[in-house]
Amino acid sequence: MAWEEWNDLKAAAAGRQTAHMKLNGLPEDRGGARTPAGGDLRVDQQDLAAIGDSAYRLHTDLIRVGGHARATSVKAAGGLSSDGFALGGALGHVAERWVEQVRSLLDATAHISNHLDFTKGAHAGDEVHIAGTLSSIAQLETGFDERRAN
Repeated sequence: MAWEEWNDLKAAAAGRQTAHMKLNGLPEDRGGARTPAGGDLRVDQQDLAAIGDSAYRLHTDLIRVGGHARATSVKAAGGLSSDGFALGGALGHVAERWVEQVRSLLDATAHISNHLDFTKGAHAGDEVHIAGTLSSIAQLETGFDERRAN
């Protein structure tokens, strides 16, 4: 392939290209979705609190309901087994798996709650750091302004 032909192909491809990269923004027509002014991702403390509250309620309900279901299943499995039904062993196996799954969900909901607490603390620390940095920059600018005035 000759160099000229390669340049012609690149130019033709560039002419057909309709999508361009746009940093710090999105195309205006995105199927009705709108970005907030400034395009920043925002999460309010109320949003985080609602997620944390839901995780806590789920955790509490799982402890209550999961424990009841386990106790009932184990009792039923024992009764069936003692009466000679093979179904008792199978129900006991299901009860064991139920306990494992409930433990996994309890761990996950606790992890969500702990992570939200950590995130809240980390962002509070970031805010303090940013405010301090911006304050020191403002002090530097004031010093430069004073030098220019003299």
